[in-house]
Amino acid sequence: MKYTVLTLFPEIVDAFFSSSIMAKAVQRGIIGYRAVNIRDFALDKHHSCDDSPYGGGAGMLMMAEPLGMALEAQGVVPGRPPSESSRPRVVYLSPSGKPFNQELAREFAAEEELVLICGRYEGIDQRIIDAYVDDEISIGDYVLSSGEVAALVVIDASYRLIDAVITPESLEEESFSDGLLEYPQYTRPEIYGTMRVPDVLLSGHHENIRRWRLRQRVEKTLLVRPDLIRRGLEKDAFDAETRKLIQEMRDAQDCAADPEGET
Repeated sequence: MKYTVLTLFPEIVDAFFSSSIMAKAVQRGIIGYRAVNIRDFALDKHHSCDDSPYGGGAGMLMMAEPLGMALEAQGVVPGRPPSESSRPRVVYLSPSGKPFNQELAREFAAEEELVLICGRYEGIDQRIIDAYVDDEISIGDYVLSSGEVAALVVIDASYRLIDAVITPESLEEESFSDGLLEYPQYTRPEIYGTMRVPDVLLSGHHENIRRWRLRQRVEKTLLVRPDLIRRGLEKDAFDAETRKLIQEMRDAQDCAADPEGET
């Protein structure tokens, strides 16, 4: 997998790729990356990449020409989707895009190359989106000053799903891996203040530990993200054991809300 990041601040991207697990993946040749400075494609001596928007309004907008040339220098053909050419998939990070999630992270992880456009100011000229962009992605319902931060979120969520970056066992029971959030975890010391590690985790009984963890996952997801439970049930994504736990916990919630069975 190769990540190509079009940015006005390549140093932000370089710092990320030179740290932690990502740096090891790059050293091992599993991940490749390039931070492309959009200013290198500017047309004037001041390396200008932004201008005021037509029609007025606050702020500045990133210009089409430097971005278009930067994209074409990466082999991006305007007006042609990746499925019809050998060009990489192009992602633009924008608060106006569709929500980014784990499913999309898996999809991106299967690509040979992603080109990510980092917006700044009020965004980028719409003609770049129309001509080059395959996916307009938002990482949340808020606005950032830095498209680089959003791009790094997409990169971090997807690269770790690529084979050999992280051991498969570490990914199996993560939040969102199967429609549930992750169970609580503990390490030494056994007693912290007045709080103890749950006895079941010290028992050595693997089946009891598995059942406890599943129950914790269902309970937390019902409490924090009931929408994930609804979606999983609609898609028939849960096995019989998980469905039974969900129903038991929902029944218990109903009883707690109406202890006398009143209607």
